[in-house]
Amino acid sequence: MRGKETGALIAAAMLLASCGPKTLVLPEEPVDRAATCGAVAAASGRLATGVAAPLPLEAIGKVLHYPMLAGSAGDSFSTDTATQVQDRMAELQDSIGEGKWQELIPACQAAFPATAVDEVILPADTRTARLGCDELGDFLRSALKVQEEYAKELGEYRRLSNEFERRAGGRSSGSSRAAAKNEQDKALATMVKAGPPVAVMRQCLKRFG
Repeated sequence: MRGKETGALIAAAMLLASCGPKTLVLPEEPVDRAATCGAVAAASGRLATGVAAPLPLEAIGKVLHYPMLAGSAGDSFSTDTATQVQDRMAELQDSIGEGKWQELIPACQAAFPATAVDEVILPADTRTARLGCDELGDFLRSALKVQEEYAKELGEYRRLSNEFERRAGGRSSGSSRAAAKNEQDKALATMVKAGPPVAVMRQCLKRFG
């Protein structure tokens, strides 16, 4: 489970301040760039739903996508990088909310094209697709498990994960754990780049559910 590495993401993702006059520039540094775009996505989602209302799963998934994409910059998912982005997002919330964050939306889409994917295509390789779906669903469940409003969708992700485990005969153990973890991280990085997480999980459920 990825609870330890993702549990704090939701807190950073759900914050938002009001729009102000400051002109904002997308940073060049990778962690700051991803964190800025994550904060912009949170601001956009909050503007659409209102300050008091919880973000829809689709919207919160878009916020979480930025730390995940930063963590997937290489061939394998990096929890450390995703966590750095999450921490930076929390620091940037006020400054982003006080600036003209709407102007950064096109720049964020250009910098992270996976966030703007309209048609998600899962990997053709069945094993990679299964592992990626399992790990992505696990990530989202860990990040959002305290949010009751997402219980139905997260329950579907859990059901899919259980089915994967049943087919595989359980999780890897012993000396094979390191190799299995490496394969899982690579599959997760591949899936993160396929498109917005919630949209990807819909395709996972359609293909394997």
